[in-house]
Amino acid sequence: MNLARLPIAIAATTAALFVTAPPAVAADPWAQGTVSTVGKIIWDAGGGRLGLCSGAIVDAPNGSVVATAAHCVSGDESPGAPGDVYFVPAYDHGREHYREDGWRVAAFHTPEGWDTTRETSAILPHDYAFLTLEAKDGRTVQEVWGANALAFEPVTEEGEVAVLGYPAADPYDGESLHYCAGDLRVLDQGEAEAANVGGLLLEECDLTAGSSGGPWLQDYDQATESGTVLAVMSVGSGEGQVVGRPFPDEARTLFTAAGAERAPAGG
Repeated sequence: MNLARLPIAIAATTAALFVTAPPAVAADPWAQGTVSTVGKIIWDAGGGRLGLCSGAIVDAPNGSVVATAAHCVSGDESPGAPGDVYFVPAYDHGREHYREDGWRVAAFHTPEGWDTTRETSAILPHDYAFLTLEAKDGRTVQEVWGANALAFEPVTEEGEVAVLGYPAADPYDGESLHYCAGDLRVLDQGEAEAANVGGLLLEECDLTAGSSGGPWLQDYDQATESGTVLAVMSVGSGEGQVVGRPFPDEARTLFTAAGAERAPAGG
């Protein structure tokens, strides 16, 4: 399968929803409704639009780090990080009060390779980011909601993976958590061009715009509502194939910076 033409289709803002017809393969609603360590990223994109992405809390020393996709932070049409961004853990039909329910983003951490002045194919392997959140009422997001473990490459093709997010393009409305699950597969040379080599592939999954940055989870524990984040949702074909971006070894430095930053006090 040649995935060279996969666009950054699971876009950050509602204006960029790319799916024009409902795909044939459907993602399922999460049976328990929500996951405490997974949530929705929302910001005012101007013109009456909201920016929409997904993310997951990951275990960090400051208790205030969310993993997501770099294209949720910046892109060729919006090279600067958005302002006044909120992460809402366990989001469920609450768009009108996301500021009250959410944790405000204090800092954005994207890799040096995510240079939006370059071609998409050149920067796609760097489509991951970390957000540092403000504390809220004197507590960190991790203290209140828990956290997932974070894994770095190499990722081995063992076991199943569940991909979670808040798809907002038809046939979804972005208001509830959906997921796909399947065998873990890593794209090798010959299966995809360089931009997608090393990415994680899941077929028969139609998670659409809004699910960008959502976690690819393994070893999920229903009691703690957490697992291990292997990657974040990066691109989709619009025809039932999605690719997750794992965290290379150089992402450790970025994660350390996000996890060491003192989370400022919020409301």
